[in-house]
Amino acid sequence: MTDTLTLRRPDDWHLHLRDGAMLQAVLPETARHFARAIIMPNLVPPVVTGAQAASYRDRILAALPDGMSFEPLMTLYLTEDTDPDDMAAAHASGLVKAVKLYPAGATTNSASGVRDFDKVRPVLERMAEIGLPLCVHGEVTDAEIDIFDREVVFIDRVLDPIRKATPGLRVVMEHITTRDGVEYVRANETDLGATITAHHLIINRNHILVGGIKPHYYCLPVAKREEHRKALVDAATSGDERFFLGTDSAPHTDANKEMACGCAGCFTATNTMSLVAEVFDRAGALDKLEGFTSVNGPRFYRLPVNDQTITLQKGEPVTYPDKIETRDGPVTVFDPGFPLHWRVV
Repeated sequence: MTDTLTLRRPDDWHLHLRDGAMLQAVLPETARHFARAIIMPNLVPPVVTGAQAASYRDRILAALPDGMSFEPLMTLYLTEDTDPDDMAAAHASGLVKAVKLYPAGATTNSASGVRDFDKVRPVLERMAEIGLPLCVHGEVTDAEIDIFDREVVFIDRVLDPIRKATPGLRVVMEHITTRDGVEYVRANETDLGATITAHHLIINRNHILVGGIKPHYYCLPVAKREEHRKALVDAATSGDERFFLGTDSAPHTDANKEMACGCAGCFTATNTMSLVAEVFDRAGALDKLEGFTSVNGPRFYRLPVNDQTITLQKGEPVTYPDKIETRDGPVTVFDPGFPLHWRVV
C-alpha cells in the first residue's frame, strides 16, 4: 500500500485572506503548503481597480513570514462600473489573473456585485479578447429560488447565456456543489473549468443541520444532498483536467460564525492537503491527487506548474489545532468528523 506521496507543490485556485489582523494570522496557514493562490477581492471596500489590486498584493507580501515562499494571484471584483481599459492594463502588467463575478447579495461582502448583466457585457467581451478568465460565484439570489437550487438556476439563467453571448470567454465555475454543475462542465469541452473545495468533498447538508445547527459547517454555496457530494468526489478523483482544487477557505472569527445570523464560510487552509488526500485515498484515486491539486489549475490559467514538491505520508492520525488565534478573535479550523491519516512532512 502507498504510504508516501511526493507531489508538485499545490496551488489554491480560490482563497480568502481578508486584510489586517486576519490576513496576518491566516496567510501562513496557506503559504506553509501552497505555492500560489487566486486571491478573492471581496474586501470592504472591494478590490475593483488595478491600483487597488496592487496595494492589496503588497499588503499580502508584507504579511508573509520570513522564510516562506508564496505568490498571490490577484483578481478584480466585477461591478457594473468596471473600467475595461483599467482591467486590461492590470492583466497586461501580469498583476491580475482573473476577474470575479459575484451576483449581488450572493455571499459575504457581495453587495457591490452585478445585478444587470447587460451592463458588464463590454467588460466580458474585452476579457474574451485578452484571454482573462472570469471566476463566477454560481448562484442566483432571487428570493423565490430555494437556496439549494441556486446553482442549477444560475447555470440555466445566467452562466449559459453569458457564455453563448461571449464566445471565447474563459470561465471558472467556482466551488461547484451539485451534480448539475459537474455535468455542465463535462458537457463543455473548451473555455470552462471548475474548482471544488475540500469541505464540499466531505460534508453534505445533514452535517449542518442534523442534531443541532453546526455553524462551522455553514458555507455558501451551502452543502447539498449526499448524491451531490458523491458527484463532486467522482469529478475530483476522475483525472478530468477541467476540475481542480479551490479551497474557498474563508476565515471568520468564532463570534461572527456563532451569532444569531452567522457568517458563511469554512476555514480549511490549515489542513486542506490532509483532507483531500484522505478523500482521494478512500476513493482509491491517489494517483489522481497531483493533477487535482497541482497540475489542472495551472493548465487552465496558462501558468507553469510548480517546480518545488511536497511529500505526504500516511500514518497515525494527524493532530491539527482546533483554532487559529488572531487579534480579532479565534478562527475555528474545519473538522471533517473523522481521523486524517495523511500529513505533509
